[in-house]
Amino acid sequence: MTVIEESRPFAQQLSNVYFTILSLFCFKLFVKISLAILSHFYIVKGNRKEAARIAAEFYGVPQGQGSWADRSPLHEAASQGRLLSLKTLLSQGYNVDTLTIDQVTPLHEACLGDHVGCARILLEAGANVNATTIDGVTPLFNACSRGSAACAELLLEYGAKAQWESCLPSPTHEAASRGHSECLEVLISWGIDVDQDLPHLGTPLYVACVSQQIHCIRKLLYAGMGELTSNIHFSFPSENISVKLHYRARLLENKVVAFSICIIKHLSFLFAATPPSLCQLCRLCIRNYIGRARLHLVPQLQLPTILKNFLQYR
Repeated sequence: MTVIEESRPFAQQLSNVYFTILSLFCFKLFVKISLAILSHFYIVKGNRKEAARIAAEFYGVPQGQGSWADRSPLHEAASQGRLLSLKTLLSQGYNVDTLTIDQVTPLHEACLGDHVGCARILLEAGANVNATTIDGVTPLFNACSRGSAACAELLLEYGAKAQWESCLPSPTHEAASRGHSECLEVLISWGIDVDQDLPHLGTPLYVACVSQQIHCIRKLLYAGMGELTSNIHFSFPSENISVKLHYRARLLENKVVAFSICIIKHLSFLFAATPPSLCQLCRLCIRNYIGRARLHLVPQLQLPTILKNFLQYR
């Protein structure tokens, strides 16, 4: 009996410890549920910043990673293609260029989701067509990444810059690598430099070859073949031909597209062995006179279709 009586205080202490742990667990669970309800309340009311602060402070969600609570209702409407909601939010005074922590705008979201109508509404409301995220991504890049030729055309109409001098992500290279030939055709029609050589990527043709995107390779060759051949001095024998074609072959190294290298080798022998025809020289002369920046206007010339196709290597 004495042993049992002496053991009771320890058993009571142990039960008190268990009760304390259970109480703390229930209190913590209650706090989390309350905070979740409070965060949801702020989201419904449109105060996403306060919801993001609660998530970061109590749940340990870093705001710098672009959490869900960081996105505004405008971002949500644009990403989901909800035109009516987008118009309502803009009429309520939401900033059309509202930024997330990663500097993503609603226009970025609309283009990434291929929502042309939402992109048009945002642009008409004054959205920055050349806005860049912290990674340097533009709305045009997102459109080309998604393969939205309609969004790309719309952005270019509103003054989007297709190519940058700095090493920002290139829409042209993105379209070429993903095989979005329609986006590539839109960019070419707006007079981009199809031979833009980026230090970390190479040319669009090289990127398309590495990704084995046949349709993009064909469009790039159609757009740049005239300029390639017009820069070669046709003399017999011609050292310039070998140098320039060797440079083109180096862009296609890694042997990803062996057929392209074979084409270049055959062209090298062809140009070295035979001079260009008068017909080809006339075409090059006309294309040089028009200028690369205006070649996309060739279909609008008052010429027979056969001549327009001839000038475009079709």
